[in-house]
Formats: sequence, structure tokens, C-alpha cells
Amino acid sequence: MISKIINMAEKLKDAEDRLLEAMFQSEQIADDGFSRRVVTQIRRRLWIKRLALPVAMLIGGVIAVKPAAQLVTAASKLLTVVPQGMLDVPTDWIPQMQSVAFGATLVQMVVLGAMLLAAGLLGTRMLVE
Repeated sequence: MISKIINMAEKLKDAEDRLLEAMFQSEQIADDGFSRRVVTQIRRRLWIKRLALPVAMLIGGVIAVKPAAQLVTAASKLLTVVPQGMLDVPTDWIPQMQSVAFGATLVQMVVLGAMLLAAGLLGTRMLVE
């Protein structure tokens, strides 16, 4: 269905509009499939650009598995050296949820995890800047 606005615009053409349309109206140029090849090449390049980052991330992830595993083992060895008192989180820092009777420890762990996530994100932002 054609919009009423478009129909009105077609009806309100004056002589200058008709003259301009006549000047710019032309038949299609025979290009022996050149336009189709250009469009195909542009679409192919777009797909290559879209897939390049995920493929690079996948390859980088595969390459980084071994160093990441070594980093985890080194961190676990470092945690055995750190005194246990430094790893304990004071219970005053964790918000208490009195209204939740069942799973209160789960809620506390989620809150502590959220606090650690926020601290980690803040720390990485500070490192970037």
C-alpha cells in the first residue's frame, strides 16, 4: 500500500520537478555483471570483517589455555604461602540478611562475590587508565 503522503507528493509535482525527473531518467547501463560482482565482493568483505574478531578470539583463547593454567597453579601455590589470617574476610564487611532464614549463607556468599566483582572491575579500570 502506497502512503498518502507519497501520493500527494506525486500529485504536487510542478514543471521543474518533471523537468528534473526527465533529465535524470535514463536506462540502465549494461555492465556485463560488474555491479553484481562488486556487490558480491563487498558482502564477502563484510562477512570476513564480522568473522575475523571471533575467530581471532578463539585462536587466542586456544593459545592462552596453557599459560592460563600455569598462572592458576602459580596463584594456588602463592595462596598457600600467604598467611591464613590475611585471607579471612571479617564478617562485619559482609551485609547481614536477617529476613532470609533459608540459604542465608548462600546470600552472604553472593553478596561477597558481588563485592569482589565490583572491586575487581574497579581495579581493572584503574589499571587501564
